[in-house]
Amino acid sequence: MKFLDLAKVYIQSGAGGNGCVSFRREKYVEYGGPDGGDGGKGGDVWAEAVDGLNTLIDFRYRQHFFAKNGQGGMGKQRSGRAGEDVVLRVPVGTEILEEDEETVIADLTHVGQRVLLAKGGNGGFGNLHFKTSTNQAPRLANPGQEGVERTLWLRLKLIADAGLLGLPNAGKSTFLAATSNARPKIADYPFTTLHPNLGVVGVDDAEFVLADIPGLIAGAHEGRGVGDRFLGHVERCAVLLHLVDGTSGDVAGDYRTIVHELEAYGGYLAEKPRVTALNKIDALSEDERADRRAALEAAAGQPVLMMSGVSREGVSEVLRALRARIEDDRLRRKTAAEEPEPWHP
Repeated sequence: MKFLDLAKVYIQSGAGGNGCVSFRREKYVEYGGPDGGDGGKGGDVWAEAVDGLNTLIDFRYRQHFFAKNGQGGMGKQRSGRAGEDVVLRVPVGTEILEEDEETVIADLTHVGQRVLLAKGGNGGFGNLHFKTSTNQAPRLANPGQEGVERTLWLRLKLIADAGLLGLPNAGKSTFLAATSNARPKIADYPFTTLHPNLGVVGVDDAEFVLADIPGLIAGAHEGRGVGDRFLGHVERCAVLLHLVDGTSGDVAGDYRTIVHELEAYGGYLAEKPRVTALNKIDALSEDERADRRAALEAAAGQPVLMMSGVSREGVSEVLRALRARIEDDRLRRKTAAEEPEPWHP
């Protein structure tokens, strides 16, 4: 299935049915009176997060979603049938935005979450509704309300506990393949990964979801390479794993390149907890390992882990470091959710 994380849709809720003007006419009934029914309500347009989807590809081939109109009222006090609703089934992690692509309407972060996007029009009153003691034969009925038209954007941000960052060919896909059942494309040329990949990683009887996104290069925030459009998929992560290619001639410069792109991306992504690891140490001698680790620690200002996705040396230590950060984040969220709201009159 092709990966798509941004889609534009056009929606319209159903119009309400018109009220009916009708009078009861039966033999031997001297005063029949009005009996026109109300129109039915128009259908609504909903969005619902469902399980089993990880792309918005369905919305590439169908962009228009129209709910059914309500049926008009009828005689003999019969109301019209309500129009059928339309439900947009989207992956968990989908944001719904206004046409300006900036105003967020809803963020669907768990299965079963629903949001009303366009409310159907109310049905009009039939003439039975206007009957009074002084107006016993009204010839008045309301038309149904019009439906609502909207143009919206759907933007998918994958739900993952940890995210992988690094330059192209830093070994991100190799690391994901070595630690999970995911099978991303791996090759010895840049930009092998062209769309995000997810994998479930297990360490010490604990599991978490790891996301691999296409590599960043200098100037990605200006659109160079594949740009920074995939950085949104690691915005929800509790921790970021920054992999630096140990065979590079300038590990400190490579590190600063990624950090600069995170800062240029904006938001709070640059402040997220990060674990930095020097990758591909299987191709380095002991002296080279020590020199490049020292250079990277000086640039990062924090301890640097050593690992190799190919030989799996140091992989367990990196996974444990990620798991510790993820558990801290889960505990913080749980504590925040349990704290009572401050009382106010």
